[in-house]
Amino acid sequence: MNFKEKAQSWLNSSKLSDAARQQIELLKKDPVAFEDAFYKDLAFGTGGLRGLMGIGSNRINEYTVAMATQGFANYLKEAFPNQQLKVAIAHDSRNNTELYTLITAEVFSANEILVYLFKELRPTPTLSFAIRTLQCHGGVVLTASHNPKEYNGYKAYWNDGAQLIAPHDNHVINNVKLIKSIDDVKFDKKSNLIKYLDDTVDHQYLDMIASLSLSSPQKNKASELKIVFSPIHGTGITLVPSALEKFGFENVTVVSEQAQPDGNFPTVIYPNPEEAEALEIALKTAKNIDADLVLATDPDADRVGIAAKNANHEFELLNGNQTAALLIYYLLTQWEEKGQLKGQEYIVKTIVTTELISAIAAHFKVTCLDTLTGFKYIAEKIRQLESTQTFIGGGEESYGYLIGDKVRDKDAVMSCAMVAELTAWAKEQNKTLFDLLLDIWIKFGLYHEGLISITKKGKAGALEIHEIMNKLRNNPPIFLNDFLVTEIIDYSNLTRLETKTKKILSLDSHKSNVLQFITEDGSRISIRPSGTEPKIKIYFSVHSSLQRKSELKEKKDQLDTQISKLSKSLLKHF
Repeated sequence: MNFKEKAQSWLNSSKLSDAARQQIELLKKDPVAFEDAFYKDLAFGTGGLRGLMGIGSNRINEYTVAMATQGFANYLKEAFPNQQLKVAIAHDSRNNTELYTLITAEVFSANEILVYLFKELRPTPTLSFAIRTLQCHGGVVLTASHNPKEYNGYKAYWNDGAQLIAPHDNHVINNVKLIKSIDDVKFDKKSNLIKYLDDTVDHQYLDMIASLSLSSPQKNKASELKIVFSPIHGTGITLVPSALEKFGFENVTVVSEQAQPDGNFPTVIYPNPEEAEALEIALKTAKNIDADLVLATDPDADRVGIAAKNANHEFELLNGNQTAALLIYYLLTQWEEKGQLKGQEYIVKTIVTTELISAIAAHFKVTCLDTLTGFKYIAEKIRQLESTQTFIGGGEESYGYLIGDKVRDKDAVMSCAMVAELTAWAKEQNKTLFDLLLDIWIKFGLYHEGLISITKKGKAGALEIHEIMNKLRNNPPIFLNDFLVTEIIDYSNLTRLETKTKKILSLDSHKSNVLQFITEDGSRISIRPSGTEPKIKIYFSVHSSLQRKSELKEKKDQLDTQISKLSKSLLKHF
C-alpha cells in the first residue's frame, strides 16, 4: 500500500488514541513530511529499530514499538514452542523511553511472556548480561544510543544476549509485516507476568567485570590515577563509577553538569562521545584538577570516548581505532606474560576497524577475525566458537569494545574499567597512552584512518544512496589516487574480485550493502550506507612504517594527504 493508504489504515484502528489521530491530520498539511512519515516501515539495521520520534510507520512511537514487540513475540513463540517464554527489558534516559518500555512490557505480557523489567534506566550491556544470567529467550533495550535527542530506538536481543541477526531479524520483520493493523497488537497487559528486577543482576554484572582485571585492585589504586568521568546525561552514571571502584580506582570525579540523566541532553549538541564537543565540559574539569584520564559514555553506555595527556601534557582525544588497538595490545601482552596464550585464543574486529589490530594479533600468534559492521556479528563469532576457542576481546572503530564473553554486545562499563587499568599500567612505566601508542606504531607500523559521512535525508536521500552504491558496483574505479585497485570486495554478493587475474573468490559472511576497494599500495576504502542513520559512510585506511618518534608528524601529514587524495579520487565516481 502507498503512504496514504498506510496512514488511513492507522486512522481506521480502534486502538489509535485521539491524540495520535490529531497528529496524523496535522501531518497531512505538510505533504513531504506526511509521505516521509508513512512511506515505509522502520526496518532492523545494525542497531535494531531506530528513527525519529513522531507519528507514522516510519517513526518511533508507541504504536511502532508495540507492533515490533508483537512481531517479536510471535516469532519467539514460533522459535521456542511449548515453553514459558522469558524476556528482559531495559531502557536509557531518552524522552518517551519509559512510555515505550512500559508498552513493550505490556505487549509481551499480553502474549503470555514473562517479563523481567529493570526498575530504572540501565546500560545496554547490562541488558545483554541479564538475558544470559536469567536464561531469557530474548530481550529489548529502548535506546537510540548516541543519536540526537529527536531519536529513539528498539534493540532486540536473542537468547545468547546478542542483537538479532539473520535469520532471526528477518523473521521478526516478516512477523511484523503480517500485522495488518494496530488492532492486531495485544495490548491487554497481564501484570502478574511483569517482574521488576532488584539490584541482584547489577551486583552479578559488576562482579563479572571485576573478574576481568589483569592487575590487582591494590596495584591500580596505588597508581593514584585521577579520572574524570561523564555519563553525558545517560545510563553510565548507574554503574561505571562502581566498576571503576571494583578495579581499585577511587579518585574518580564525575562531571556534575552531565551526571543527571536527561533525554534533552542539555549540555551537548549530540550525546556522542565520538564528538569532541560532547567532551568539552569533561576536559575542562580534567584540566582544573590535573586529571590523568577522561572517560565519557553515550546515553546507553555501550560506547566510550577517551582523552589522555599527550607528550606536551595537554589532553588529546583518542579515536576508536586507537583505543581498540591499545586495549588489544594490553590484553595480549598481559595474557602472554601470564602464560595464558595456549594457541586457541582469538580476537574479533569489524572490516572497517584498523588493520593495526591484525598486525598486533599476528605478533602474538593470536587469530584475528573480521566481521561486518555491527557488534552483533562479533557476538555471532563468539557463539560459533565458544565451545572450542577462547575469546579475549574485540572492538570496532565506532568506540565500542568488549572483553570476555559474558556480555554479547559492546560494553562501555567494562571498557571504562579496563582503559583505566591500561592507563595505570602505562603510568607505572612513566608513559602516557600516547607514549604507548607511539611504541606500538614503531613496532607494528603507523596505521591511520579517516571517515567521511555524507547525509542524505528522507525518501529522496535513501534513493540517492541506493544509486551511489549501484554506480560504484556497475562502474567501479580502476585507479584511486593513481594506484591500481587490485581487489574489489562486495558483501552484497559475497565476492572478492582480484582485478589483475580476474579471479573471483567467495566470502564467508552475511550479505550486506558494503563495498571495499584495496589499492596496490595497500590502502583500503570501505563504503557502506549506515544501518541507523540517513548517511553513506566512507572509511579510509592507510599505513606506513615509522622508525622513530621524530618522524611521527611528517608521516601523519603524509598519510592525511594520502587519505585526502583517495577521497577526492573516489568522490569523482559518485
